[in-house]
Amino acid sequence: MPYQPPEVWGCGVTYVRSKQARETETTIKGIYDKAYEAIRPEVFFKATASRCAGPNEPICIRSDSKWTVPEPELTFIVGMRNEIVGYTIGNDVSARDIEGENPLYLTQAKIYKGCCAFGPVITTPEEIRNPRDLDIECKIFRKNELIFDGKTNTSRMKRTVEELCSYLCRDNPVPMSTLFLTGTGIVPPDDFSLKHGDIVEITIEKIGTLRNPVIQL
Repeated sequence: MPYQPPEVWGCGVTYVRSKQARETETTIKGIYDKAYEAIRPEVFFKATASRCAGPNEPICIRSDSKWTVPEPELTFIVGMRNEIVGYTIGNDVSARDIEGENPLYLTQAKIYKGCCAFGPVITTPEEIRNPRDLDIECKIFRKNELIFDGKTNTSRMKRTVEELCSYLCRDNPVPMSTLFLTGTGIVPPDDFSLKHGDIVEITIEKIGTLRNPVIQL
Protein backbone atom coordinates (compact mmCIF):
# COMPACT_ATOMS: atom_id res chain seq x y z
CA MET A 1 0.00 0.00 0.00
CA PRO A 2 1.17 3.59 -0.56
CA TYR A 3 0.80 4.10 3.22
CA GLN A 4 -1.03 2.75 6.28
CA PRO A 5 -4.33 4.64 6.69
CA PRO A 6 -5.56 4.95 10.30
CA GLU A 7 -9.18 4.63 9.11
CA VAL A 8 -11.03 4.02 5.85
CA TRP A 9 -14.56 5.35 5.28
CA GLY A 10 -16.93 5.05 2.36
CA CYS A 11 -19.98 6.66 0.84
CA GLY A 12 -22.87 5.06 -1.02
CA VAL A 13 -25.51 6.01 -3.61
CA THR A 14 -23.57 8.97 -4.97
CA TYR A 15 -24.21 7.89 -8.58
CA VAL A 16 -27.55 7.02 -10.19
CA ARG A 17 -26.15 3.62 -11.23
CA SER A 18 -25.28 2.77 -7.62
CA LYS A 19 -28.71 3.85 -6.41
CA GLN A 20 -30.39 1.65 -9.01
CA ALA A 21 -28.24 -1.37 -8.17
CA ARG A 22 -28.76 -1.16 -4.43
CA GLU A 23 -32.48 -0.55 -4.80
CA THR A 24 -32.69 -3.67 -6.97
CA GLU A 25 -30.78 -5.88 -4.55
CA THR A 26 -32.52 -4.87 -1.32
CA THR A 27 -35.63 -6.50 0.14
CA ILE A 28 -36.68 -3.15 1.64
CA LYS A 29 -37.65 -0.89 -1.25
CA GLY A 30 -37.36 2.88 -1.34
CA ILE A 31 -34.54 3.49 1.13
CA TYR A 32 -31.80 4.06 -1.46
CA ASP A 33 -33.98 6.41 -3.53
CA LYS A 34 -34.42 8.47 -0.37
CA ALA A 35 -30.69 8.40 0.39
CA TYR A 36 -29.83 9.60 -3.11
CA GLU A 37 -32.22 12.54 -2.90
CA ALA A 38 -31.50 13.45 0.73
CA ILE A 39 -29.33 16.35 1.82
CA ARG A 40 -27.28 14.04 4.09
CA PRO A 41 -25.19 11.39 2.25
CA GLU A 42 -24.80 7.77 3.30
CA VAL A 43 -21.43 7.53 5.07
CA PHE A 44 -20.13 4.30 6.60
CA PHE A 45 -16.97 2.92 8.17
CA LYS A 46 -15.18 0.66 5.69
CA ALA A 47 -11.85 -0.70 6.92
CA THR A 48 -8.59 -0.40 8.78
CA ALA A 49 -5.15 -0.84 7.24
CA SER A 50 -5.06 -4.52 8.24
CA ARG A 51 -8.14 -5.17 6.10
CA CYS A 52 -6.75 -3.34 3.05
CA ALA A 53 -4.69 -4.45 0.07
CA GLY A 54 -2.21 -2.53 -2.03
CA PRO A 55 -1.42 -2.91 -5.74
CA ASN A 56 -1.11 -6.56 -6.85
CA GLU A 57 -2.17 -7.82 -3.41
CA PRO A 58 -5.31 -9.96 -3.09
CA ILE A 59 -8.80 -8.70 -2.45
CA CYS A 60 -11.20 -11.25 -0.99
CA ILE A 61 -14.65 -12.80 -1.25
CA ARG A 62 -16.33 -13.62 2.05
CA SER A 63 -16.81 -17.33 2.71
CA ASP A 64 -20.56 -16.76 3.19
CA SER A 65 -21.16 -14.63 0.07
CA LYS A 66 -22.21 -15.84 -3.35
CA TRP A 67 -22.55 -12.37 -4.92
CA THR A 68 -19.50 -10.15 -4.43
CA VAL A 69 -18.45 -7.33 -6.75
CA PRO A 70 -15.71 -4.69 -6.98
CA GLU A 71 -16.69 -1.03 -6.62
CA PRO A 72 -14.23 1.30 -8.39
CA GLU A 73 -14.11 4.67 -6.63
CA LEU A 74 -12.26 7.95 -6.62
CA THR A 75 -10.75 8.12 -3.14
CA PHE A 76 -9.39 11.10 -1.23
CA ILE A 77 -7.10 11.52 1.77
CA VAL A 78 -8.08 13.77 4.67
CA GLY A 79 -5.48 16.20 6.02
CA MET A 80 -4.72 17.67 9.43
CA ARG A 81 -7.40 20.40 9.14
CA ASN A 82 -10.03 18.13 7.54
CA GLU A 83 -8.99 19.30 4.07
CA ILE A 84 -8.42 17.05 1.06
CA VAL A 85 -4.66 16.56 0.62
CA GLY A 86 -4.53 13.84 -2.03
CA TYR A 87 -6.38 11.39 -4.27
CA THR A 88 -5.98 7.72 -5.10
CA ILE A 89 -7.95 4.78 -6.51
CA GLY A 90 -10.13 2.74 -4.18
CA ASN A 91 -11.93 -0.59 -4.55
CA ASP A 92 -14.84 -0.93 -2.12
CA VAL A 93 -15.28 -4.71 -2.49
CA SER A 94 -18.83 -5.54 -1.38
CA ALA A 95 -20.99 -8.61 -0.75
CA ARG A 96 -24.18 -7.53 -2.49
CA ASP A 97 -26.18 -10.56 -1.41
CA ILE A 98 -25.54 -9.90 2.28
CA GLU A 99 -26.28 -6.20 2.00
CA GLY A 100 -29.41 -6.87 -0.04
CA GLU A 101 -30.78 -9.35 2.48
CA ASN A 102 -31.07 -6.60 5.10
CA PRO A 103 -29.64 -3.03 5.11
CA LEU A 104 -28.62 -3.61 8.75
CA TYR A 105 -26.09 -6.13 7.45
CA LEU A 106 -24.14 -3.35 5.71
CA THR A 107 -21.10 -3.66 7.97
CA GLN A 108 -20.83 -7.40 7.29
CA ALA A 109 -21.18 -6.78 3.54
CA LYS A 110 -18.48 -4.11 3.64
CA ILE A 111 -15.98 -4.91 6.43
CA TYR A 112 -13.91 -8.10 6.36
CA LYS A 113 -10.46 -9.36 5.40
CA GLY A 114 -9.37 -8.04 2.00
CA CYS A 115 -12.49 -5.88 1.59
CA CYS A 116 -10.65 -2.82 0.28
CA ALA A 117 -7.77 -2.01 -2.03
CA PHE A 118 -6.19 1.32 -2.84
CA GLY A 119 -3.27 2.76 -4.78
CA PRO A 120 -1.09 2.62 -6.78
CA VAL A 121 -0.03 6.17 -5.80
CA ILE A 122 -1.24 9.29 -4.03
CA THR A 123 -1.86 12.17 -6.43
CA THR A 124 -1.93 15.77 -5.19
CA PRO A 125 -4.92 18.12 -5.61
CA GLU A 126 -2.68 20.34 -7.75
CA GLU A 127 -2.30 17.46 -10.21
CA ILE A 128 -5.98 16.53 -10.21
CA ARG A 129 -7.30 20.12 -10.36
CA ASN A 130 -10.87 19.07 -11.17
CA PRO A 131 -12.02 15.91 -9.35
CA ARG A 132 -15.44 16.36 -11.00
CA ASP A 133 -14.10 15.38 -14.43
CA LEU A 134 -12.10 12.16 -14.22
CA ASP A 135 -12.66 9.07 -16.38
CA ILE A 136 -12.93 5.79 -14.45
CA GLU A 137 -12.71 2.32 -15.98
CA CYS A 138 -12.96 -1.13 -14.43
CA LYS A 139 -11.87 -4.31 -16.20
CA ILE A 140 -12.27 -7.82 -14.82
CA PHE A 141 -10.31 -10.74 -16.25
CA ARG A 142 -11.01 -14.44 -15.75
CA LYS A 143 -8.51 -16.99 -17.04
CA ASN A 144 -6.85 -14.19 -19.04
CA GLU A 145 -10.14 -13.31 -20.75
CA LEU A 146 -11.81 -9.90 -20.35
CA ILE A 147 -15.27 -10.63 -18.93
CA PHE A 148 -16.34 -7.13 -17.84
CA ASP A 149 -15.43 -3.61 -18.90
CA GLY A 150 -17.28 -0.67 -17.35
CA LYS A 151 -16.71 3.08 -17.63
CA THR A 152 -17.97 6.25 -15.99
CA ASN A 153 -16.87 9.80 -15.21
CA THR A 154 -16.86 11.58 -11.86
CA SER A 155 -19.03 14.31 -13.42
CA ARG A 156 -21.91 11.87 -12.87
CA MET A 157 -21.41 11.99 -9.12
CA LYS A 158 -24.29 13.77 -7.38
CA ARG A 159 -22.17 15.21 -4.56
CA THR A 160 -18.84 17.04 -4.51
CA VAL A 161 -15.80 15.65 -2.72
CA GLU A 162 -15.78 18.73 -0.47
CA GLU A 163 -19.38 18.03 0.56
CA LEU A 164 -18.56 14.41 1.38
CA CYS A 165 -15.48 15.41 3.36
CA SER A 166 -17.57 17.94 5.31
CA TYR A 167 -20.12 15.31 6.36
CA LEU A 168 -17.41 12.77 7.25
CA CYS A 169 -15.64 15.23 9.55
CA ARG A 170 -18.74 16.80 11.13
CA ASP A 171 -18.49 16.22 14.89
CA ASN A 172 -16.25 13.25 14.04
CA PRO A 173 -12.56 13.32 15.10
CA VAL A 174 -11.23 11.84 11.86
CA PRO A 175 -7.50 10.99 12.11
CA MET A 176 -5.15 12.70 9.69
CA SER A 177 -4.48 10.56 6.58
CA THR A 178 -7.87 8.85 6.73
CA LEU A 179 -9.06 7.46 3.38
CA PHE A 180 -12.54 8.20 2.02
CA LEU A 181 -14.07 6.25 -0.90
CA THR A 182 -16.60 8.43 -2.71
CA GLY A 183 -18.97 5.86 -4.20
CA THR A 184 -19.14 3.95 -7.47
CA GLY A 185 -20.76 4.58 -10.81
CA ILE A 186 -19.70 1.22 -12.26
CA VAL A 187 -21.73 -1.85 -11.27
CA PRO A 188 -21.45 -5.23 -13.07
CA PRO A 189 -24.67 -7.00 -14.19
CA ASP A 190 -26.78 -8.60 -11.47
CA ASP A 191 -25.84 -12.09 -12.65
CA PHE A 192 -22.12 -11.38 -12.22
CA SER A 193 -20.01 -12.24 -9.17
CA LEU A 194 -16.27 -12.27 -8.60
CA LYS A 195 -14.62 -15.68 -8.48
CA HIS A 196 -11.36 -17.00 -7.07
CA GLY A 197 -8.54 -16.21 -9.50
CA ASP A 198 -10.16 -13.19 -11.16
CA ILE A 199 -8.10 -10.06 -11.76
CA VAL A 200 -9.63 -6.61 -11.19
CA GLU A 201 -8.08 -3.56 -12.85
CA ILE A 202 -9.32 -0.06 -12.02
CA THR A 203 -7.98 2.94 -13.92
CA ILE A 204 -8.65 6.56 -13.01
CA GLU A 205 -7.44 9.39 -15.19
CA LYS A 206 -4.39 11.25 -13.80
CA ILE A 207 -3.87 8.63 -11.05
CA GLY A 208 -3.05 5.31 -12.72
CA THR A 209 -4.20 1.69 -12.55
CA LEU A 210 -4.90 -0.43 -9.47
CA ARG A 211 -4.65 -4.17 -10.14
CA ASN A 212 -5.65 -6.91 -7.68
CA PRO A 213 -6.15 -10.68 -7.84
CA VAL A 214 -9.20 -12.19 -6.14
CA ILE A 215 -9.15 -14.83 -3.41
CA GLN A 216 -12.10 -16.82 -2.05
CA LEU A 217 -11.94 -16.98 1.75
